[in-house]
Amino acid sequence: MSQTMVVDIIRDALLTILLTAGPIIGVALVVGLLISIFQATTQIQEQTLTFVPKIVAVFVSIILLGPYMLNQVTGFTIRMFDNIANVIR
Repeated sequence: MSQTMVVDIIRDALLTILLTAGPIIGVALVVGLLISIFQATTQIQEQTLTFVPKIVAVFVSIILLGPYMLNQVTGFTIRMFDNIANVIR
């Protein structure tokens, strides 16, 4: 196994992680930002107001983006199984 092959595998793994987790993190970031703007304008400092909508938004986005995330992970797994012969050499 060459050094470039290891770098390519790591690059593919990191890209798959970003493409899989990125949309969920983005949704949590946007919802958190909107809630903090709402709290700053209304001066409501309730702790549950920050967590409950964010958790609901993340669960909804997981439900909606689940097939996309599964395709990303499945594609990565197939690529890794296809490369087993090259890695063993």
